[in-house]
Amino acid sequence: MMLSDFPAMPVLAVTDLPRARRFYEDTLGLSPGEDAPDGVVYRAGGVDLLVYPSSYAGTNKATAVGFQLPQDAFDTEVARLRDLGVAFQEFEMEGLTWHDGVAEMEGMRSVWFADPDGNIINVGTATASGG
Repeated sequence: MMLSDFPAMPVLAVTDLPRARRFYEDTLGLSPGEDAPDGVVYRAGGVDLLVYPSSYAGTNKATAVGFQLPQDAFDTEVARLRDLGVAFQEFEMEGLTWHDGVAEMEGMRSVWFADPDGNIINVGTATASGG
């Protein structure tokens, strides 16, 4: 057996679990699943995501978790996040063009934003063909 035979779980550290729960549940629309020791597990697209308190919260400056949407759902989700006050980040990267906070490259589109602790979240299109 190898690690590839087992499910992986993204893990996000936060400083204030009640504040994080409001963000992940109210802003991102995730439903809480089972409580974990000092944290909560969310289920998204068949994958578990653990959010837990840690003094190391917000120290990762790279993308911590990404959500892949079909092309036809991307604009609706981006508009919903904007309506909830989510601010999208822009940065320099070769090959990316930006339009109002949305990055485009080779037919794919993405946005990046931070949770209240600075964890970087990506929402993007699954493929250029929408799958």
